[in-house]
Amino acid sequence: MQDTVTTSALLDPSHSSVSTQDKSSTGGHTSSTGPQPSKPSITPVSAKSRNPHPGSNFHRMRRIIAEDPEWSLAIVPLLTELCIQHIIRNFQNNPILKQMLPEHQQKVLNHLSPDLPLAVTANLIDNENYWLRCCMQRWPVCHVAHHGGSWKRMFFERHLENLLKHFIPGTTDPAVILDLLPLCRNYVRRVHVDQFLPPVQLPAQLRPGDQSDSGSEGEMEEPTVDHYQLGDLVAGLSHLEELDLVYDVKDCGMNFEWNLFLFTYRDCHSLAAAIKACHTLKIFKLTRSKVDDDKARIIIRSLLDHPVLEELDLSHNLIGDRGARGAAKLLSHSRLRVLNLANNQVRAPGAQSLAHALAHNTNLISLNLRLNCIEDEGGQALAHALQTNKCLTTLHLGGNELSEPTATLLSQVLAINTTLTSINLSCNHIGLDGGKQLLEGMSDNKTLLEFDLRLSDVAQESEYLIGQALYANREAARQRALNPSHFMSTITANGPQNSVG
Repeated sequence: MQDTVTTSALLDPSHSSVSTQDKSSTGGHTSSTGPQPSKPSITPVSAKSRNPHPGSNFHRMRRIIAEDPEWSLAIVPLLTELCIQHIIRNFQNNPILKQMLPEHQQKVLNHLSPDLPLAVTANLIDNENYWLRCCMQRWPVCHVAHHGGSWKRMFFERHLENLLKHFIPGTTDPAVILDLLPLCRNYVRRVHVDQFLPPVQLPAQLRPGDQSDSGSEGEMEEPTVDHYQLGDLVAGLSHLEELDLVYDVKDCGMNFEWNLFLFTYRDCHSLAAAIKACHTLKIFKLTRSKVDDDKARIIIRSLLDHPVLEELDLSHNLIGDRGARGAAKLLSHSRLRVLNLANNQVRAPGAQSLAHALAHNTNLISLNLRLNCIEDEGGQALAHALQTNKCLTTLHLGGNELSEPTATLLSQVLAINTTLTSINLSCNHIGLDGGKQLLEGMSDNKTLLEFDLRLSDVAQESEYLIGQALYANREAARQRALNPSHFMSTITANGPQNSVG
């Protein structure tokens, strides 16, 4: 009984005093019939004996559980935190960032919404973590390595590309793209657009008498299908280095028409003028766009004497010998290092023009002519050029109807050429004797590292021995890369002996 009263007094002193008085009055009534009990005294108890049975008095205990992990006893937040919260809530109307301390800037950036207008954030926020959040919110797959490792650059490049891919001439307001240029001009270095939408064509309403009795519509004017003109865009991107374009339409479904995939002459002339005026352009790719000889020559003419162009990719088009002659002229009037004309319609005359330019070229390191039809006449011309060329390292001639005569000349090239590191002759008709000729040339070659002869009718034994020679060359190249000073000292030590001998 004493323990109960004592515990009640600690939990509620007012209640304990009332209980004591009640018991005293009760004792007064019983004193007339019996001895009066002694008045219980309230004494403090130790922590161990305060509540020996917690389960019996759990309803008297108060529990405080903080759901907020940042909850603390400090009722009023710090003034600094209040200011930071206010800046975050009003950042769109009053952006304040540069005037703050670095640790306060980081707190603001960590809590800013990725949906803020680009007019506010583009030229103010350089923090990569903020742009990382912006990218991950919009695109589930992000390859930042394709954008120089910069999340901010990736955001603006992909945002611009999405606008271009969904731009409809005559329907979309050009200001949507032009207003973005001042915000992204310092960050966009690569533009890759794999779709250009044509204008929306409304069905023409024929009036009575417009159509002939035979129902012929051959005299009707063809609708214009010109796409977005890139002149203003390219001129507004002061750091543009790579332009990768495909004039195509994706997911057209039942609305398929051939004119959806048409690269018009107006598109061609506009694009040629744009890339000619872009003096920072290093890589230009125009693939899968049905570019024929005439359009290819218009494009190539605009690239003559370009100051910094290094790579030209016109693969998967309709370019023939006239276009190849234009590319050969470009080799003599530019600093081009990579030329890709794969999967076109280049034949022997076009290959001969390229070979003539290659014989005197000192810049080109990669030439890709796969999936054309240059045949042995064009292959032999290229082989003769490689006997004097001292810069080409990669040559791809797969699928060109080559046979033993080309292999014979290439074997002579392998014996004397010291710059080629990769050759692809797959899907040709080299034959058994051609394979033996190439094996003989490989016996004197120490620099070739890759030689693709798949599906070229070469004997397995020849292909195996060529593979062994390539393996030896790769091992020697690896040793040179690991210890270049050793090989330089060896060459220096052997120099006088060779000169004496």
